[in-house]
Parts: sequence; C-alpha cells; structure tokens
Amino acid sequence: MDQWMSFLQERWILILAAVIVLIIVVSIVKTIMKWVIVFAIIAGVVIYGVQYTDTLKTVGTTVVNEIKTQAIKALSDDMKDAKYVVNKDGSFEVSTKNLKMEGKAGSNELQVTFLGQTFKMEADAAVKALIEQAKANAK
Repeated sequence: MDQWMSFLQERWILILAAVIVLIIVVSIVKTIMKWVIVFAIIAGVVIYGVQYTDTLKTVGTTVVNEIKTQAIKALSDDMKDAKYVVNKDGSFEVSTKNLKMEGKAGSNELQVTFLGQTFKMEADAAVKALIEQAKANAK
C-alpha cells in the first residue's frame, strides 16, 4: 500500500491527466466504444503503477545493499579501534565509532546499526573475518 501512496504522490499529474481524459471521453463519446476507452485508460494507469512499485522495490534493495557495503567498509577501516564484547547469553557485540554489530554465537544473522539505520544481514566470509579480527584485537 505504501508503494501505491508513493506512486500517487509522485505521479499525481499522470493520474490527473488520465481522469481529465476519462471525463472528456465519457462526455463526448456516446457508444460502447466509450467504455472500451475508459477501461483501457484505467488498465494503463494500473499497469504503470504496478511497474512503478516494482521499480521502488528494486531501488530499495539497491539502497540496502549499498548501506551493507558501506557498513562493511567502515568496519574494516575502524577495526583497529573495534571493541568486542561477549555477553552472558552467548551473544556478542562488535562496535566501532561508526558501526555496531550484534549477533549470537553459531548464528549467521547479525543486527547492524550504521549511520543511525538498523538492519539485519547475513554474516558472509568478509564479515566473519572482521569479527575474528575484532576478537583478536580484544585480547
């Protein structure tokens, strides 16, 4: 639903134009062709809206991936100052001045806070190497 609201907010001129064309078609055309044109215009707007929401989802995924990449880069740059803490419940926390990663031992899922944004990500080989480096720095 949020995608449709975004579509309406960003493409309101297109929708307004479609409504104006519909009003003109309904008032001028008096045959069954009028309803064919009306349905074609509505279908065109709906199809365009669906494609627009897919575009929004793609952009969102791209942004999340870029944030993850920047988080890993920031962590590797700040690793010499990283703090590694093991909690009593077996979870751990790696923190630097720009980034905080929290996870549980044996789990690949991490909760990362970077630039005020918190997201979950899977710990790949690069992230695991950074965590191991933070462990080594903590000793």
